[in-house]
Amino acid sequence: MKRILRHFTIDTVSLYLASSIASGLVFEKGIETIVFAGLGLTLASLIAKPIINVLMLPINLISFGLFRWVSSAIALYLVTLVVDGFQIVKFHFGGFSSVWFDLPNFTFEGVAAIISFSLLLSLIASFIYWLVK
Repeated sequence: MKRILRHFTIDTVSLYLASSIASGLVFEKGIETIVFAGLGLTLASLIAKPIINVLMLPINLISFGLFRWVSSAIALYLVTLVVDGFQIVKFHFGGFSSVWFDLPNFTFEGVAAIISFSLLLSLIASFIYWLVK
């Protein structure tokens, strides 16, 4: 139970931070939709992702696990289908500039937006898991 609660908290915070970093995630009812989307993402991660990973096992073995992001993107898409008021319209990153490097602004729509948000969510969640340990 503690593991599921931690997973839910990290997924919900990751959704919020991803919507702060890049625009395109739509939460129609605000915090209520973020909580339900976090719950849906937790359930999809705990139930649907293992099934998808087993189905994609041959591709994952051939690519040495590089196609695991597909299961995250499919789980995120399933959450957009189930949770009312949660949509992925586009992925728009405004860019970042510092002394050492510059990241340009870019925009993706459709499947590329879902893939981009799943990658961003996995980066944020991995960082939070690393901080918690």
